[in-house]
Amino acid sequence: MISVDNLAVEFSGTTLFSDVSFVINPTDKIALMGKNGAGKSTMMKIIAGEQKATRGAVRVPKDAVIAYLPQHLLTQDDATVFEEAAKAFKQVFAMRDEMERLNKELETRTDYESDAYMTIIEQVADLGEKYYALEEVNYDAEVEKALKGLGFKQSDFNRPTKEFSGGWRMRIELAKILLQKPDLILLDEPTNHIDIESVIWLEDFLVNKAQAVIVISHDRAFIDNITNRTIEVTMGRIYDYKASFTHYEQLRADRRQHQIKAFQEQQKYIADNMAFIERFKGTYSKTNQVSSRERMLEKLQIIEIDEVDTSALKLRFPPAPRSGDYPVTVKDVSKAYGEHEVFKNASMSISRGEKVSFVGRNGEGKSTMIKAILGEIEVQGTCELGHNVQVGYFAQNQAALLDNDLTIFQTVDEVAQGEIRTQIKNILGRFMFSGDDLDKKVGQLSGGEKTRLAMVKLLLEPVNLLILDEPTNHLDLKSKDVLKEALSTYDGTLILVSHDRAFLQGLSQKVFEFKDQRVIEHFETIDAFLERNRIKSIADIQLMK
Repeated sequence: MISVDNLAVEFSGTTLFSDVSFVINPTDKIALMGKNGAGKSTMMKIIAGEQKATRGAVRVPKDAVIAYLPQHLLTQDDATVFEEAAKAFKQVFAMRDEMERLNKELETRTDYESDAYMTIIEQVADLGEKYYALEEVNYDAEVEKALKGLGFKQSDFNRPTKEFSGGWRMRIELAKILLQKPDLILLDEPTNHIDIESVIWLEDFLVNKAQAVIVISHDRAFIDNITNRTIEVTMGRIYDYKASFTHYEQLRADRRQHQIKAFQEQQKYIADNMAFIERFKGTYSKTNQVSSRERMLEKLQIIEIDEVDTSALKLRFPPAPRSGDYPVTVKDVSKAYGEHEVFKNASMSISRGEKVSFVGRNGEGKSTMIKAILGEIEVQGTCELGHNVQVGYFAQNQAALLDNDLTIFQTVDEVAQGEIRTQIKNILGRFMFSGDDLDKKVGQLSGGEKTRLAMVKLLLEPVNLLILDEPTNHLDLKSKDVLKEALSTYDGTLILVSHDRAFLQGLSQKVFEFKDQRVIEHFETIDAFLERNRIKSIADIQLMK
């Protein structure tokens, strides 16, 4: 059991939170929630030992292991993927190597009666007791299962880590954490860089194999499926619910209603007493009663109502101009990079107004197919856009493509044309950019703000084929909900690539699965498709002993 006792964090005269206490039990799966800036990541870093609190302490039992995956990290470049993941067992291997070294030293020494010789024997005995008490494990097999579960192929194992992107390096670190089987796993936005299959694998691992877990995430389905407890950080304190996230949201709404009612009753009570004081102040016979009520009001603790994030993305896509019957037609398309074949003889047709999802592990060709449809790369076969198709494309790295040296206003102004230029401030206001924000440099923005700004650029012209490649990365839950509502009412054709299952639910009428160099068309909802994949994922998890 790990205890958080009276934590407080203060900086520059501001209190982030204070007197925070809670206990983390061995089987707790905790969602750490709160608006941006509430202190969630700071609290997680303190529990991980990465940051010091102003006051308070985190008490951890001796030999307990806490593993922490931050939002951003850099994996070292001195090993292959397999070697880096195997570092999860470095303490076990170090014990084994030290035992071998000591045993060899004993073989060469002849001072059998000396204190030094007896000390080495004691060290060997102590290490041997710990080492042989460990569960017998095929470490190579465990590393392989974890890496494959997180999307790596066998052919990736001997590649240097420096050949992989930040998202794939994050997976290597995640594999190391899972392989350590720690007493507490701390995850800060773990699903941002992994595909649906890997999210499902991770979810099932955390539920079936992990001990205590604390997670910060904007992935509603992920936190709902893995957590049994929600701790909300708000207004410098916490509320602790023995409930999943969705249940917590209802309980929180109920709590706020009770607060509002109690606050209103208290305000009426204060007003009544103030009226009494004002009426009888100076009346000799009421002096004691007036003084008593004044002292009572001075000591009264005013009821606080939980803050609500009232900022709201206002989003509606412009009406889509009419296109031909089939905006996208793909026939017998193949694409290879050198000897690596991405997909072969892929075919698909997407009808006007249809909403479809591209799903599959990273590297299976989803983004490559989008580039083929847009004519950005050469392929074998035929990719055609239909009559009068006007494309709006949000790339996976769209936010990163913004110019950090431009202001928010300049970013939009340089692409706006015609009459729309007179409405730039109004458009930015719908995306929660107003006032002094407009003069802020893009380089100063958070990931979520950059994503919103990139979305503004997408909406400047009406389109009838909308292609979105991971549009929800870095967006908070509220912004995701607003974007999903806008897409559900969009009257054009939609191709959507996303690893966020809650976001996908109800949006797509058809699923194109990218797997093993093939593109497979599924006439089913995303829920039905994912349920079939979950069954396979759970079977894989059960193999990890």
